[in-house]
Amino acid sequence: MQAVKPGCGENPEMSDRLATPQESRPTAPALLSPFTLGDLSLPNRAVMAPLTRSRAGEERMPNALMREYYLQRVSAGLIVTEATVVSQQGNGWLHTPGIYADEQAEAWKSIVDAVRDAGGRMFLQLWHCGRASHSSFQPDGQLPVAPSAIKLEGDDIHTPIGKQPHEVPRALETEEIPQIVEDYRRAAERAKWAGFDGIEIHSANGYLLDTFLQSKTNHRSDRYGGSLENRSRFLQEILDAVSTVFPADRIGVRLSPNGGFNDMGSPDFRETFLYVAERLNSYGLAYLHLLDGLEFGFHELGEPMTLSEFRQVFSGPIVGNCGYDRDSADAAIQQGVADLIAFGRPYISNPDLVERFANDWPLNPPADMSVWYSFGAEGYTDFPFFNEESAQG
Repeated sequence: MQAVKPGCGENPEMSDRLATPQESRPTAPALLSPFTLGDLSLPNRAVMAPLTRSRAGEERMPNALMREYYLQRVSAGLIVTEATVVSQQGNGWLHTPGIYADEQAEAWKSIVDAVRDAGGRMFLQLWHCGRASHSSFQPDGQLPVAPSAIKLEGDDIHTPIGKQPHEVPRALETEEIPQIVEDYRRAAERAKWAGFDGIEIHSANGYLLDTFLQSKTNHRSDRYGGSLENRSRFLQEILDAVSTVFPADRIGVRLSPNGGFNDMGSPDFRETFLYVAERLNSYGLAYLHLLDGLEFGFHELGEPMTLSEFRQVFSGPIVGNCGYDRDSADAAIQQGVADLIAFGRPYISNPDLVERFANDWPLNPPADMSVWYSFGAEGYTDFPFFNEESAQG
């Protein structure tokens, strides 16, 4: 696992400001209202953000402990799973799950079946770590891959051989890129077979697709580099491929326009991400998932981008994420800048987060960061549900 940083539902991107109980405040009518996502009916607009929790073991196999974890949080309007790698080359975190083998799909199916039987809805987030990996994760000890041979500067990485400095990645050859596109397509096929309601393409936080989008990390001179059109080509080819498996309104995309995580941030970030969002608008996607908050780190290269900017170029559903509590989430939906809000850290220690929001119950204390990646039940499935009778007593 990589060095823990605060965030909003991924690695884990979990620094959302925890809502503090207040006297007689109203519940959140907008956040808790139903929403139709494509042809999928959601009972509320609270999304469980993708949270990397590292419980899949060395074999990267979904398991019964993960099933219990997701079932505990089934009242979310939509669950987006932890980031799940599409290939062995995509690995870059200890004990995270995969979807590149049929056995992994079968193991995911037992989780999806249980969640859907309990009335839940679940998207699988597809992931390739790119340069945020290490040769010890890679087949035959090869270097991690990236658009360009530019090293990730910053914290060391936790690897199968211990904590290591980041390496200079290998720039992908042009002819290698179609294979990665195919990896995503096949991962989408396995996700559909496993019964997922949809998929989310992880194109944020300095992982492979984000590094192709951004000028800081993409110095290519081929058809995948240089212009905005070229830098967004890889993401669009992946969307074209997975759209042959899932309809577009069952596919989401995640972007982090303000993020500095994994040594990201480009001077032309505003131009880049508005261009990408405008191009994505033509797909009729399920949603655009934006880390608009700054609690996961801000690159400080200009004024932070806001959801309202994206609303001007993207007409589909928008999911806001990072730093929201119940009231700010409800306000964003009421103001029309977001349709749904994803919560990260609060979902770690509050499996019944929606019920707590609805009933104005206090949240559990934040989870201690030392157990976020315990590899076991501690800090994962052992957080209490609210007991109203005990609280009144």
